[in-house]
Amino acid sequence: MAFKKNRLFFFVFVFICGTLWFQNWHRFYRVFLKKLRPINETYDAPFAIGCKNVAYEANTHPRMNATFMMLTRNSDLDGVLSSIKSIEKRFNQHFNYPYVFLNDESFSEGFKEAVQKVTQSKVQFGVVGQELWDFPSNVDQSLIDEAIAKQAGMKYGNLPSYHKMCRFFSKEFYKHPLVQQYEWYWRLEPEVSFSCDISYDPFYYMQKYDKVYGFVIAIEERAATIPNLFRYTIAHKKAANLDTTDLWKFFLNDEYDKHVQILKEEQKYDQVFVFPEPPLDSINGEIYNLCHFWSNFEIARLDFFQSKEYNDYMNALEEAGGFWTERWGDAPVHSLAVGLLLNRSQVHYFRDLGYQHTTIQHCAQELGCNCDCPFTLPEIEPISDSCINRWAEVMGGFLDE
Repeated sequence: MAFKKNRLFFFVFVFICGTLWFQNWHRFYRVFLKKLRPINETYDAPFAIGCKNVAYEANTHPRMNATFMMLTRNSDLDGVLSSIKSIEKRFNQHFNYPYVFLNDESFSEGFKEAVQKVTQSKVQFGVVGQELWDFPSNVDQSLIDEAIAKQAGMKYGNLPSYHKMCRFFSKEFYKHPLVQQYEWYWRLEPEVSFSCDISYDPFYYMQKYDKVYGFVIAIEERAATIPNLFRYTIAHKKAANLDTTDLWKFFLNDEYDKHVQILKEEQKYDQVFVFPEPPLDSINGEIYNLCHFWSNFEIARLDFFQSKEYNDYMNALEEAGGFWTERWGDAPVHSLAVGLLLNRSQVHYFRDLGYQHTTIQHCAQELGCNCDCPFTLPEIEPISDSCINRWAEVMGGFLDE
């Protein structure tokens, strides 16, 4: 009898597992085997599929006035060297773009020597002056300290240096003299890795196809870090009389509108409905879906950040005080600015690149060049808090739908 019960339990277990597998195999395949769904390429397409002739690319196309930029500390040296070695191996050994390293303190001679040993490219080291690093002097420092101390329950929330870093990357980095030399920049962080060869010059192709901003990962921000960022953004959009771009809907949660539209369609058949009230977090009928481009990797034209329109937005955010009263990150700030000021055809998704930072990675085995995707981490695209489904919708949809 016990044997029959065990057999029955075994078959039930196998049936349940098989059912779950059948229902979710496509998600498993895309997450762990990195199979990606094709996206409409009307407004944006990969600059390469597979490998280009890197020697031809490196020797034929002109170099752009561009640089890598990293904000780091002396104590981050091991992670810095790891990142440089990765980008040199995968790209820069062929293209020799310079590096700018910034620090709110002076770099040690040991740090400089170690960095210069792992690249043949030009390297510059700079200090971020207090005028770019510190909070504005016209705000009572005790109020800033109190506001930051209250954020102790949030990751990095009670660290003044973290708030200053986010503010610097949001509204000051492009004012540094070492950065102002260039027209383009590629942001690097310590301890990042690139898992595919980049056999073409991203700067050149961004210029060629009139792109202004490029990203590789888009995910949702933690709502607790930016409770009022969207509110101030909408207020600025209205005050500055900014037209709505065709990229703006990437940042909007339109589930409420879809629900109302369905009810309106059903109402045509003489059914009576009570239409729901807009959600409490709706601002002028718009709700932020928390999507943002992960800015630890971004390639962008610096004149976008240097523009009057961008700096008007930054001044509005500075006046709101959210860089210290809340934990506004530079990623949602950059992203909302992109949504306010650029059209979808001006933004590029580097889908063919392989990139990892912390435990998040994107690696397109079927699109990239000589990829070595880490199978210990899932592909970010199909995961629930990724925003690529929304990106695809804005760009014209997935082609397999």
